[in-house]
Amino acid sequence: MGLLRKIRDTGRVAEPSPPRPAGEQPPAARGFGGSVQVRCVDAGSCNGCEIEIAAAFNPVYDAERYGARLVASPRHADVALVTGPVTRNMAEPLRRTVAAMPEPRLVVAVGDCAINCGEFAGGYGVEGAVSDVVPVDLAVPGCPPEPDAIIAALRRVTGR
Repeated sequence: MGLLRKIRDTGRVAEPSPPRPAGEQPPAARGFGGSVQVRCVDAGSCNGCEIEIAAAFNPVYDAERYGARLVASPRHADVALVTGPVTRNMAEPLRRTVAAMPEPRLVVAVGDCAINCGEFAGGYGVEGAVSDVVPVDLAVPGCPPEPDAIIAALRRVTGR
């Protein structure tokens, strides 16, 4: 009986939820209803941002509790997380991936390389930044950005 009393007296032990991220919800995100399906696209990155995206969806940071879920097909996705500078070989596949996503859709450029080509600027195989190839709705700066920053961007999209 002592254990049950201790459980009852202790109650729930959990960290408080972080505050809502600063910034307004993008206009296209208002139709998502607080839940989005996310497709990650590597357009030519060094894999640093992908590791941080994976960390954002692991049990420690748990992006799913804010309504973001990874999907394998762009036809099921509401949001595209694009990493890296867009290489010449990935420019057309990126356009096709974004075109395959249903409306409304959002494109989030993750990392400095996706925003302005970063270390790869001027490279012979680089087409340009993500915004040079497809319209970008949201940007997450950093090299690589921390999982908290990625989750903050996804929380702005979901509004949670």
